[in-house]
Amino acid sequence: MIAPYADGEPVRPTSIAVPRGSSTVLRIVLGAQLRRLRERRQITLEAAGHAIRASHSKISRMELGRVSFRTRDVADLLTLYGVTDEEDRQALLALVERANVTGWWHNYNDILPSWFETYVGLEESATGIRNYEVQFVPGLLQSEDYARAVVRLGFPNAPAAEIERRVQLRMARQRLLHNPDPPHLWAVLDEAVLRRPLGGAEVMRGQIDHILQALELPNVTVQIVPFNVGGHAAAGGPFSILRFSQPDLPDVVYMEQLTSAVYLEKRDDVERYLEVMERLCIEAEPATRTREILTRIREEL
Repeated sequence: MIAPYADGEPVRPTSIAVPRGSSTVLRIVLGAQLRRLRERRQITLEAAGHAIRASHSKISRMELGRVSFRTRDVADLLTLYGVTDEEDRQALLALVERANVTGWWHNYNDILPSWFETYVGLEESATGIRNYEVQFVPGLLQSEDYARAVVRLGFPNAPAAEIERRVQLRMARQRLLHNPDPPHLWAVLDEAVLRRPLGGAEVMRGQIDHILQALELPNVTVQIVPFNVGGHAAAGGPFSILRFSQPDLPDVVYMEQLTSAVYLEKRDDVERYLEVMERLCIEAEPATRTREILTRIREEL
């Protein structure tokens, strides 16, 4: 039995069904559940923090899915929020265990900054990934040699072993495109991405071959924005939009910087970027011409 809330309406925890079990996403889902339960009981962050012997800022980080969860803390919060039905409690407590399981990318903690670790976890659970790139081929479409050239450009003083570790991480991320239930990757590339012979002409030809091979997958779409378009909608630079099947997870816009990243989740921000992405797809050459364009550029290298 769930205790009634201030408005007289009993609210049970939302049914949880996450097709991709990334710990990053599961933490966000669990945090959203806890936030909803707290708000419906009109309990402050401070009061919730006191119940688990913590600060209000920790409750805020928990609700945003930015920290790991302790089973005892979640159990105490569920009691505070009036969730006493054993089936409901066990469903959420079981989610704690799943949310704390480390993902495969944790094996790369030595080279994976926390701001990018979040992205890899979100990417692993996305049902749709949309990229716009102006300088580099998206990581999920990079060949090994091209990825090595990109990594060397970003880390010119790194030892060879570290370079290879970073390349291995990028190649490991690409496995999700071949999963039984893969996300749909839709990349829009400025023509400059393909004209810039990063790593040399031979590496670039191999990269184009890699994209052509990726296009054999039914879940990969690539469009190219030609030079003759001139200025276009995304004058601000590259960005990615991640979409999820879980209703507790809004679309996320990701923009990478040199030493950090920006994540946008507010509806107005996301809708703005979705509009820009749609305009880019209209301005770009249709996907049916991508093979022809790639083949022509390859021959010209």
